[in-house]
Amino acid sequence: MAESAAPVSTEAVVTGQPAPKRRPKLGRRGWQTVIWFVVLIAITAIVLYPLVWLLFATFKPNSEFGSNLGLLPEAPTIDNYLKVMEGIAGVPMWRFFANSLIIAVGSVIGTVLSSALAAYAFARIQFKGLAILFAAMIGTLLLPFHVVIIPQYIIFNQLELVDTFWPLLLPKFLATEAFFVFLLVQFIRQLPRDMDEAALIDGAGHVRIFWSVILPLIKPALITCAIFAFIWSWNDFLGPLLYLTSPENYPLPIALRLYNDQTSTSDFGATVTASFIALIPVLLFFLVFQRFLVDGVATQGLKG
Repeated sequence: MAESAAPVSTEAVVTGQPAPKRRPKLGRRGWQTVIWFVVLIAITAIVLYPLVWLLFATFKPNSEFGSNLGLLPEAPTIDNYLKVMEGIAGVPMWRFFANSLIIAVGSVIGTVLSSALAAYAFARIQFKGLAILFAAMIGTLLLPFHVVIIPQYIIFNQLELVDTFWPLLLPKFLATEAFFVFLLVQFIRQLPRDMDEAALIDGAGHVRIFWSVILPLIKPALITCAIFAFIWSWNDFLGPLLYLTSPENYPLPIALRLYNDQTSTSDFGATVTASFIALIPVLLFFLVFQRFLVDGVATQGLKG
């Protein structure tokens, strides 16, 4: 049976040319999509504006700070970058950068390792006083950092560890970050115990179960903890301010203070430039591991 021919418009028959295609009308759902798209662009512009302003402000000379409130500099210059690269107080900028990197990387390693071990103990090992110790750990979240400053400083001062990185790194290896421990405990508790029991039958102990069974399954949560630990340590100001006294040991947040002295003139151009340079590693770290951050927040145990 022959196929029926497609209907031909009258305009096509008269002119001998195909009729132009009609554009589909934008329905209600289409207008909602457009409105949401415009709103998201506006929100993104508002969120990114401080970062864009900071970038352009690095090219402003000191004379424009306070007078030029616009986004673009009137007389662009790279003197701020040259001045920051030279360093301050006799210490080059790379030394401040290296100090921040040592503290941040050490904090990430200590926090992830100790928090994972403590979380495994709370979630998988039954021992006397488990509930009391877990409640005490959660209770530390209610204590502000200022409550333990004096006792900690006295202890590290008696151990002659002040003006070293140890007061900033040693607590990270002792599972003092209750937030990360609690996060990993909740993650491990949602894992089925069948794999643990199978490993026990095969003769594996707690160390083997933790290393070969639990750690691979909580990888998204571990990377989430690593991201937050890196950002918090990189931006920490109060801790280094208390324990570090020598300029050669200063991290970037403390080094920024050197560009602004209330007893003399402040170098706003160098301060803004150093702030932007200090922000770059955090942005790169987040961009590299953001996929794992989403997995760690969205994943709740095993799927399927």
